Amino acid sequence: MIYTKNEQPRELQKSHELIKIVSLTKFYKKFMALNDISLSLKRGRIVGLLGRNGAGKSTLMRCILGFLRYNGDIFIQDELLSHADFNIFNNIGFIPDVNELDERLTVSETIEYISGIHPKWNQGMADKLISISDLPLKKKVKKLSKGMRTKLYLLITLSLDVDILLLDEPTIGLDIVFKKEFYDIILSEFFDSNKLIIISTHQIEEIENLIQEIIFIHEGRLLLHDDVDILKSKYNMVTLPIERSSELEPHNPIYKKSSLGLVSGLLKSDITIDGASYLRPTIVELFLGATGGCNEKY
Repeated sequence: MIYTKNEQPRELQKSHELIKIVSLTKFYKKFMALNDISLSLKRGRIVGLLGRNGAGKSTLMRCILGFLRYNGDIFIQDELLSHADFNIFNNIGFIPDVNELDERLTVSETIEYISGIHPKWNQGMADKLISISDLPLKKKVKKLSKGMRTKLYLLITLSLDVDILLLDEPTIGLDIVFKKEFYDIILSEFFDSNKLIIISTHQIEEIENLIQEIIFIHEGRLLLHDDVDILKSKYNMVTLPIERSSELEPHNPIYKKSSLGLVSGLLKSDITIDGASYLRPTIVELFLGATGGCNEKY
């Protein structure tokens, strides 16, 4: 079938590349928070953004949102991003680690207000999220617990029919049940082949099986950007009794850990040791290997 421009299905009308970052550098006075980062992020992908505290994760997200001035270029849907151009929120939904809601309004009034001003509001999605959120619609925001405020912010953001969603520590303060519901909703209701989701969180175990790509940032530098399955296929966690730990050393393990009389090393997948056991590495293990193997908070 031949389509005219206006008749083309959504996936044919839109560029596959949603975000392109070229030589992004950001200084806070003399401190270099981001150092010459270049990335290309496409539709239909869920991307994990991992780095220790202060690595530059939140700074990167705020540059993408146009909140900060920087050196380099950022393109959103092939358009060069301008500083403080709030039209960007027609294309991007953002869930920050710290959010501000008008405490004078009730939950219902907050939802009604956002639905009235945002051109991409999806009332059907909002109704579905309200039905599972147990949010007290008549209660004022100032009387909500931190967890309930987070739920409200998540509900508002996921009710926007945008192509790009940025999540910065999105589930802080949520109970374990709603955390699972939140990620289930992202997969079943929000995400599709036209969307791009970027998630930055310290709770990597929550998104281990969700993300398709991983970005490692360390001290403002881009260490790695790779497909998760491809990256994991390059390495194994090789485990031996601790008395045989010396057998790992000739293979230059990228990362080591020991527990309960066993020692494990992150080795390239083509390396074998007699009598050893093998597991695919976790994202955290890969990150610790990429950053020198320090067991500090990431």
